[in-house]
Formats: sequence, structure tokens, C-alpha cells
Amino acid sequence: MLEYFPITPKAELDHRISSLQQHLARQQIDGALILQNTDLFYFAGTTQQAHLYVPAAGRPLLMVRKNLERARSESSLAAIVKLSSPKELGGLIQDAGLTLPGRLGLELDVLPASLYLSYSRIFKNSSLVDISSSIRLIRSVKSGYELECIRRSAAMAAEVAASVKGLIREGMTEIELAGLVEAEARKRGHQGVVRMRLFGGELFYGHLMSGPGAALASCLASPTGGAGLSPAVPQGAGLSRIRANEPILMDYVFARNGYLADQTRIFALKGLPPELVSAHQAMLELQEELQIRAKPGVRAGWLYDFALQWTRDRGLADWFMGADSERIRFIGHGIGLELDEFPFLAEGQDMRLEENMVIALEPKLIIPGKGVVGIEDTHLVTTDGLERLTGFDQQIQLID
Repeated sequence: MLEYFPITPKAELDHRISSLQQHLARQQIDGALILQNTDLFYFAGTTQQAHLYVPAAGRPLLMVRKNLERARSESSLAAIVKLSSPKELGGLIQDAGLTLPGRLGLELDVLPASLYLSYSRIFKNSSLVDISSSIRLIRSVKSGYELECIRRSAAMAAEVAASVKGLIREGMTEIELAGLVEAEARKRGHQGVVRMRLFGGELFYGHLMSGPGAALASCLASPTGGAGLSPAVPQGAGLSRIRANEPILMDYVFARNGYLADQTRIFALKGLPPELVSAHQAMLELQEELQIRAKPGVRAGWLYDFALQWTRDRGLADWFMGADSERIRFIGHGIGLELDEFPFLAEGQDMRLEENMVIALEPKLIIPGKGVVGIEDTHLVTTDGLERLTGFDQQIQLID
């Protein structure tokens, strides 16, 4: 099985576990129980149905309900055992020579209340506390191994974008074009799942929309929404037809081996009106300004404040990141295994950027009655500013 699947190196998992244990020790938490799929993959290298117990000191224990054989082939952790029922958790922890925790950390930002109540009964002598912020902080700074994974996804995102010109035909529906683009992504190894941490957060490959319909707001925490196909999924590609002289927005995430790269590009049949071309160019200029200023130590919220003032000074603020009172008040977000990682370049955010964070910058203008223009690229935080990882041409892509 290993010949088909790349596995996370042992040294990588050891470093991640050590980082978590340091957080636990500082907070006087005796151990953490990891259950969410993304966190399991990060700390254990597998998303098999399992519970990972990480003591503040000592060897972690992966307890697997299904499938034990695959978990052992996918994870380089040393202690991997069978779990038949959550009721066995305490006994398995003790059998591994570990002490039951007085204070037990859980991912309370994503753990359903019913499971929380179950674990409060299973660990009835433990105090249950939240460790989700610690986990997200650890994951926000990427290792060299992770950066290589993200770079590969970014390269595939560029290849997919390069294929789009040959797929667009006037009169085809958005959903037809989306299917063709997504097939190009799948051929290049797209995993088909884009993970988000936000409760209720859902995203397929991304958003492909055109013309005025692209400016429709939606429930998603994104500047773009689109009509979608029905109220069941009110976002993304719909049944509108691709027309000449209207912007076609392709905001797609490439996801491979767990890691994501987020990229937006604008396409157009036979050109766009001058006001849309100049609006798009303004967003490219804004991104350049942010790339210079987004350095380690800079407060994430300040970057949003800078971007908002920049658009006000140029008379663009009414369209910036939305065109109504419910506009999104951020300019970018962390990205890695999930689409909504720390840091958030959002109003009021005090988190400071750190070297080797990865963020998606997405300055966009949503213009009612006309559509969406703008850009999104995935960047690496360096001491000199942002290094752009998604390398496809940022200019409007014209199709004759």
C-alpha cells in the first residue's frame, strides 16, 4: 500500500508532536485527545477513524477503530493499537504505560456537543479544556516539508489555469465549464476534497462564475458567492451562460496530498469594458503593496486596514470585498491543510505574521450588474515580504 501513497516523514510527525507537547506543558494540560480528520492527519499522518492521545510527556498513542491495517501503513507513529469502543480509551492509555490526565485537552472548536458529553463521562475524573487555538497556532507556521507540498499544489493550480482558455466557449453554462476545469484538476491529482475548519463551511473545488451573477452574495465567508444551482448549495457555478465582454472568475483551490493552494484568475471572451480592466489592475497594484508590507511581526489586522484605506483613497471602497453591508472584512487568510487557517488578515486581528506562514491574499472588487474582478494568490511569509507561490499570469486572460 505504501508504494501508492506518500506518507508524512517520521521526523516531521515527531517535530509536530513535540511542539504540541510544549504547548500542553506551558498550559499545564496533562494530555490531548485528537479526533478531527485534519488534525489527525497533521499529528498522526492518517485520517483513518481513530483517536490520538498525546501526553504532555511521553510517547503518543494512536487508537484506531477503522482501519487498523491502513493506519499502520500510513502513520510512522510507533504505538498504534486497535480500539473497539471509545469506552476502552482510558484502559488503552493506561496499558501503554501512560497516566490518565487530570486536565485533558480537546478540539472544542470542532467537537460536537454529544461527543463532548460522551468524553466527559469516559474521562469522568478529568477536567476537559480547549486546545484548538494551540493546534491552529502550531499549524500556522509551515515546515520545509509542508512548503514543498504547497509548492506542488501551487504548480498544479497554474497548470489548471493554463488549460482554461481552451475550454471556454460562448454560450456554454458555468456549470459545464466548471466540470471541464475540475476534470483538468482531477487529472493532475486533485484529491477532490477541500477541507475547512469553520462549522458549516463547505466548498467544492472552488468558484467559477461569470458576469453579473458572480456579484451575488452568498452565505459563504468569502467575497464572492454566485448563484449556485439551488438554495441547497447557494454558491459557485450555476446555469448562467458564458457571454462575451463579461468577466469569468475562476477562484479554485488545488488540493493534493492534503495541502492546498488558492488562486483566482479572470478570463474574458473578446475583452472587457475599460472600467473593469482598470479595476482589475487596481487590485493587482494593491496586492503588490501588501506583498511588500506583509513581513514577520506585522499585525494581521493592520494589513486589512491598509487595504481598506488604499481602496478608499481611490474611490473603490464601495466595491471592495463585497458590495453591500454584509461585505467580508478581510483581505486574506492562512492556508495549508485547511482553507481557513491562522492567520486571518481581518479587521481587528492582533495576530502577528511569522516567517513561513502561508497566506492567500485575495483583493477583489464586486461590482453589481457587472461582475467580479481581482486576484488571489497563495504566498509564503519571508523576512523580505511575501513570496508568491501561485505563478500563473495575473493579467486578465483574453479569449478571441
